[in-house]
Amino acid sequence: MPTHCDGCRNGATFDLPFSMAFQPIVNISTGAVFAHEALVRGPNGEGAGSVLSQVKEGNRYAFDQQCRVKAIELASELYDPADDVKLSINFMPNAVYEPRACIRLTLATALKTGFPLDRIIFEFTENEQLDTKHVLHILRTYRDMGFKTAIDDFGAGHSGLGLLTDFQPDIVKLDMGLIRGIDTDPVRRKIVKHTLDMLEDLAIVPLCEGVETAEEMATLKDLGVSLIQGYFLAKPSFKSLAIPARPRDMCSDAA
Repeated sequence: MPTHCDGCRNGATFDLPFSMAFQPIVNISTGAVFAHEALVRGPNGEGAGSVLSQVKEGNRYAFDQQCRVKAIELASELYDPADDVKLSINFMPNAVYEPRACIRLTLATALKTGFPLDRIIFEFTENEQLDTKHVLHILRTYRDMGFKTAIDDFGAGHSGLGLLTDFQPDIVKLDMGLIRGIDTDPVRRKIVKHTLDMLEDLAIVPLCEGVETAEEMATLKDLGVSLIQGYFLAKPSFKSLAIPARPRDMCSDAA
């Protein structure tokens, strides 16, 4: 494994303090929490923007590394070791120079805290123009090392379909723009239905985020979706694990 890269050597730091909130991802077929997504927050729970606005080209690598460490350290304190609940960590592809070198601190933190590597999901958002070849290299390397992978905000990025032709992640998170109001919008329902059919054919697990109403969740359930994330179930909880709401019909299939 490479021991260094230019990004690791450049000495840049991220000095602004921050912490994490956790939002559950629920399997509505069983009612069980599948994972918690770690979301950056200010040191006193301030919104993500208060931190992300300070991330620049020169400190992006350090910020990305510190996010991984903070997420794993907090999760190791909050999680029940007997559970198999996963931890979803966002990463910045442009902050990863050589994936096997840049993963060293993540591996060391997981080893120190005893957090199992096979419970970590790395997800990324296409919120900036990316080098697709570089992203594919990162995702393939992470998969080879035993991590789960996910594409976030699918349907709103630059090259989601293009990526799927070359790499099939474990999970695809459908963007909230496709989910919002799906119960009353036949166009959204058709787009989501065909996207779900495609993901099933590719053996990729769909996850619908941004669910805010019982009607949206019921529509997604009718379409065959199991994994749901959104305010209807639980808002992010600062430095703690939120307990998701349990609508009466959530576990009806498992009854």
